[in-house]
Amino acid sequence: MISIELKNCESERVNDDSALLPFQLVMGLLNRIVQSFEVTHDSNLTITEQLVANYDLLPVEPEKRTWRAYNYIAFWTADTFNINMWMIVSSMIQLGMSWWQAWICVWLGYGIAAPFLVLNARPGAIFHVMFPIVNRTSFGMFGSLWCVFNRAAMACIWYGVQASIGGSCVLVMLRAMWPSIYDLPNSMPASSGTDTRDYLCFFLFWLISLPIIWFPVHKVRHFFLVTPILMPIASITFLIWCIVKAHGIGPILHQPSTLHGSKLGWAMVVSSMSCISNEVTLVTNAPDFASRARTSSAALYPQLFAIPLSAAFVSLIGILVSSSSQAIYGTAIWSPIDLLGNFLNDNPSKATRFGVWFISASFMLAQVTTNICANSVSAGCDLTALFPRFINIRRGGYIAATVGLAMCPWNLLKNSNEFTSYLSAYSVFLSSIAGVMVTEYYIVRKGHYNVKDLYNTKKGSWYWYTYGINFRAYTAYISGILINVVGFAGATGRTVPLAATRIYELSFFTGFAVSAIVYWALNRVFPVIGVADTFEEIDVSGYERTARTLQDVEEVDDETKDEGSDHSASKR
Repeated sequence: MISIELKNCESERVNDDSALLPFQLVMGLLNRIVQSFEVTHDSNLTITEQLVANYDLLPVEPEKRTWRAYNYIAFWTADTFNINMWMIVSSMIQLGMSWWQAWICVWLGYGIAAPFLVLNARPGAIFHVMFPIVNRTSFGMFGSLWCVFNRAAMACIWYGVQASIGGSCVLVMLRAMWPSIYDLPNSMPASSGTDTRDYLCFFLFWLISLPIIWFPVHKVRHFFLVTPILMPIASITFLIWCIVKAHGIGPILHQPSTLHGSKLGWAMVVSSMSCISNEVTLVTNAPDFASRARTSSAALYPQLFAIPLSAAFVSLIGILVSSSSQAIYGTAIWSPIDLLGNFLNDNPSKATRFGVWFISASFMLAQVTTNICANSVSAGCDLTALFPRFINIRRGGYIAATVGLAMCPWNLLKNSNEFTSYLSAYSVFLSSIAGVMVTEYYIVRKGHYNVKDLYNTKKGSWYWYTYGINFRAYTAYISGILINVVGFAGATGRTVPLAATRIYELSFFTGFAVSAIVYWALNRVFPVIGVADTFEEIDVSGYERTARTLQDVEEVDDETKDEGSDHSASKR
């Protein structure tokens, strides 16, 4: 009897095991699928540790700190040689300013943006960490994710917009070689917002950009050396060609301003702020490229001077070419691609077609460069921080390209006024983030970093704050946004007080200043670990990355942490 019962128990256990077997097989298969999508990481890491670190998020290894001063000069020259920069003064002149008043606004806007960018880039250049990691010092280990998401979303949107503009360059290139492309039959529905010809050119530009995303940040610097050589040649050739064709510079240079007094003053303020807003995304994520600096000085003076100089040069060429176009066609054509397209009308000669092809190909390459340096790499860094278990910088760049393709960016460009209002509003969010970050580094902790704690989710670490979120930073961030809310409502067409409009027109400064002041005040009332009395750029954890390992970061030495805390306490 007992033996029968034992047999029955064994039979039931076998049946249970048989029932569990398919479930185990399915779970094992799913686990292998998930693991196949994971990036390379230390197998000893916990799930929590995998949420804050992978190899691309660690401080850049010494052998990959390859960016010298000339690389940053080439980077900013490449970034500014794009169609948006070429046309940036068109709206200013249409407001009623003279050409030289508009040009002064470009100098002011980019000249003001450059110091802010250099200030925010400094932690990256000193400690060789990217924007998502620098942001953890002020917003917290998990609080930083919202800021990183904001920047990633902006980069993906801009990637699509720049690719759409690049598609117009490809169209002129193809038209110069095969004029019949311009009359390509359309097979796409009206609801798509585009046609077969334009979508084909957009897709070709998108496709051309993909191989460049493959290269890591420390190597892609070589690609940025091409545009600073090619584009000045193409731009000056274009300018000389237009002057010869117009038999002179054109009337825009002799056109006086129609604005005077306070109207002129505020028009110049708004135009200068437009230039700053155009740069605020790169101000925010400045540590991304500064982290690759060979020396900290390489990311200082080259960027400080290259940004306004290159912007002023490109916009001046744009003014002169557009002025010449008015003498040729009777109206100013601010888009260089539209102007080149006009050169292809009325049976152009082979020489004209070759010249148009060369200049449009140069603009196409410049758009690729701008998209990589301003959007692809930034999105890659940010998406890596959002999903470090599955995404690295390269994968993030391709995700940004995919989003840029799927978002149908040509629909955004149909109503440029709404898109411009959206960008201006978004600059308020980013300037408030930058205000908190700069205050954290220079005023609160005064250059003191604890690099090991940038990857530590344990209570009591420098950047854990309250469950990984710094309420001081978020209070300051929201304050910087709120001061501009009423003015933004006015920008969308609602009636608001004039003072609110003026505040919003200075949104970068008001957002930055309010968030900085509130953050400083809250840290005075509620001090954090690591507050210092004297400015000294030092890593109190003593971390130095010499190999691709996460274990050294996660296994924080208790003695070193205690020394860091004592050091911080003495600085309070």
